[in-house]
Amino acid sequence: MRRTISLLLLLACACGEEGPEAGEELSGGDTTVHDTTRNAFTLAARNLQGERRDAFFVGNALFNRNWVTAPSSTEGLDGLGPTFNAPSCAACHFKDGRGKPPTEQDEKPLSLLFRLSIPGQDANGAPLGDPTYGGQLQPQSILGVPAEGEVALTHTFHEGRYADGTAYTLEVPHYELVDLAFGPAHPELTMSPRVAPVMVGLGLLEAIPDATLEALADPDDRDGDGISGRINHVWDVEHQEVRVGRFGWKANQPSLRQQNAGAFRGDIGITSDLFPEEECTAAQEACRASPSGGAPELDAHKLEQMTFYTRMLAVPARRDVEQPEVLRGRRLFREELECAKCHVPRHETGTVADTPELSKQVIFPYTDLLLHDMGPELADHRPDFEATGSEWRTPPLWGIGLVETVNRHTRFLHDGRARSLEEAILWHGGEAERSRERFRNLSATDRAALLRFLESL
Repeated sequence: MRRTISLLLLLACACGEEGPEAGEELSGGDTTVHDTTRNAFTLAARNLQGERRDAFFVGNALFNRNWVTAPSSTEGLDGLGPTFNAPSCAACHFKDGRGKPPTEQDEKPLSLLFRLSIPGQDANGAPLGDPTYGGQLQPQSILGVPAEGEVALTHTFHEGRYADGTAYTLEVPHYELVDLAFGPAHPELTMSPRVAPVMVGLGLLEAIPDATLEALADPDDRDGDGISGRINHVWDVEHQEVRVGRFGWKANQPSLRQQNAGAFRGDIGITSDLFPEEECTAAQEACRASPSGGAPELDAHKLEQMTFYTRMLAVPARRDVEQPEVLRGRRLFREELECAKCHVPRHETGTVADTPELSKQVIFPYTDLLLHDMGPELADHRPDFEATGSEWRTPPLWGIGLVETVNRHTRFLHDGRARSLEEAILWHGGEAERSRERFRNLSATDRAALLRFLESL
């Protein structure tokens, strides 16, 4: 804990900027690590000790392990596919970081996947997958099984200007299914692109009490501020009940265990006790006839090891929290642009059974984990439980300033269309349109200060 006020903070106060809250630099509370290298997203919670720290590294090995085709002598680690997006978790979440869309000619969308659905819901309120291609397009497959198809990505460009006349350009992505193996998709198909998100701090987000999110929700905008965050109530497969959703781009998963099991089946083609069936439709005969790696392929113990690992990935500490330009950006973020109404800075976790490391932590994730209407330009037109086609969960911002260091790119938003933090702000619409327009009307100096603040997170 800082015991003296630095010269930078004194200078900032002299300029009229409010200083940081005590402990604000410790984004993940006692779990926070101080690392600004390319490994900043890969570290265990700082307060994880002894055998529990050893268990973290067991999960890490599973996260990075390539699954292989069944049958294999590698018992318990076979069963890849039959169709899949990637052979391992780390292939999409490289260094536990953020994926991106293809940016080079002929580059495959390894860490960009596509959800598929048609109008309607299943018995539990989940989207209905395409009758032929299921709920997620699988562009890869094992030997003897046809891959489902690919997506062609093209771009157009939108030109705009700030109030001071400075020009900017936004890259608008367009997606088209091509080389489909089993004929046309459903005529009313909706397709939603999703890049792999950063993995840090997930256990802390899971530890925020439901009551906190319910208190933040304002679905009818009763306070009249134009912000109407909503909880996505989703189906919990393990407990067979409706629960608060908090993971995924549309908050469509209630727990890390279910999020991980869903990713294993959807992304790698690995079954588990939560999702014991391969996602092979009636049209995919070779897929249905392919060998299995077990029933299930990912046993409950390995799923728990993986879930422990994803819970315990540490959040990096903030940098330059007392730097005057950062403090100015902080004030702009919280007060003038009112970004903090959705990107809520501070939370306190509850008491987590058998997980003291995550319990009663003051954290600064900059999210309310709620759904917000982001306007037509970001809409995927694909409902997901109670989320509409234009609603997205507020993504956490902690660690966002280290994405370029870790992953060597600055692609943001759900499909990576924004080529910088600046563009990500300019894409905001719907409930965030007022904040975006205030950003567009800032001076160049203030825009730079806001971005400098975001880079400090």
